[in-house]
Amino acid sequence: MPVYYATYRDGEIEVMCVSDTVGNPAVEEWADFRETGHAHAIGQCLLAQLDEDARRDHLDRYPVRSLTPYTVRDDHALLRRLERMGRMELVVERQEYALGTVCAAVPITLGTTAATMAMSLPSHQAGRLLTAARQLQAEVGRLLGSLALSISI
Repeated sequence: MPVYYATYRDGEIEVMCVSDTVGNPAVEEWADFRETGHAHAIGQCLLAQLDEDARRDHLDRYPVRSLTPYTVRDDHALLRRLERMGRMELVVERQEYALGTVCAAVPITLGTTAATMAMSLPSHQAGRLLTAARQLQAEVGRLLGSLALSISI
């Protein structure tokens, strides 16, 4: 399945890299990911990690708009959803960005940088998404927990 790594840097959603295969292609970016953060798990996960002012700043620049019949309808509904979400909770969206696709994102906070690793599947395989996302979340936690840092002053 495709795996994505993205960050929220300088007020923008940046998909840094995507790992996919011919048999399991990434979601086609038919609408700019930076402008449609409200509609995909990557953006929702990153926005959930921000404080209220940063969220509102993002939405002032990139207002909520419907992309599919499942997309959140307005800024207030999105903000309520993000507030109910825990800052470090797994985020799942179903066909909000692209019909026929489901996505899950795992939050990663590195210092003051909000980041995420996400995965997508065709909607007919949605039953696999939560299990795979929880496995990804456990792996990310294991890998980050084993980082060794060396600081010289």
